[in-house]
Amino acid sequence: MSERITITTPDGAFGAYLARPAASGTPAPSIVVMQEIFGINADMRETCDTLASQGFIAVCPDLFWRLEPGIDLSDRTQAEWEKGFALYQAFDFDQGVEDAAAVLAHARSLPGASGKAGIMGFCLGGLMTFRTASKHGADAAVAYYGGGTEQYVDEARSLKTPLLMHLAGEDEYISKDAQKTIHAALDVHPQVKIHDYPGCNHAFARHGGQHHDAAAAALADGRTLAFFDTHLK
Repeated sequence: MSERITITTPDGAFGAYLARPAASGTPAPSIVVMQEIFGINADMRETCDTLASQGFIAVCPDLFWRLEPGIDLSDRTQAEWEKGFALYQAFDFDQGVEDAAAVLAHARSLPGASGKAGIMGFCLGGLMTFRTASKHGADAAVAYYGGGTEQYVDEARSLKTPLLMHLAGEDEYISKDAQKTIHAALDVHPQVKIHDYPGCNHAFARHGGQHHDAAAAALADGRTLAFFDTHLK
């Protein structure tokens, strides 16, 4: 069961995609799903629907609402890539963190929600997940190949949220040196667990993506589900 909702903040209102589990009468934990550069697209909606089928309330907010609301792109054409990258370059990462924190608070108070809320994200959303968990906290966080994370590893000093990270060994956007920086800073953090996926490209878990790796995606998604089951249910 899915619908579009509006989230209101002091800065304005923006849309989100909401997917709910089949009615069971039992309050469900919430997960905020942070988009890639392509907006609330088919991939993000499928991610939310899958989480709902596994007993979570999933909310995917429109991160680009200040720039251009309602973005829905794929990775199939050059024009869509150029559009996504232009939005990414214009995006205010600090404001994005504050928006994510507002969505987390909203997700905790949704009808039928248990009050526990996690956050997960992919690429841009992976970075937003890491930074939001570090700055504002969550009950659990999962970051898939968060581009630029190496630039913000010092923010993990305030991280108290259990955090699971997935890194692609051959990531075109997160160099091997960047991955070394992430590992060096976070492997020793008691709240962080990093999994590496050798031979995989960036976005190996994107549904129908150009570099989708079915085996690696299934492994990462299984680890993610087990992690959220442990910390949210």
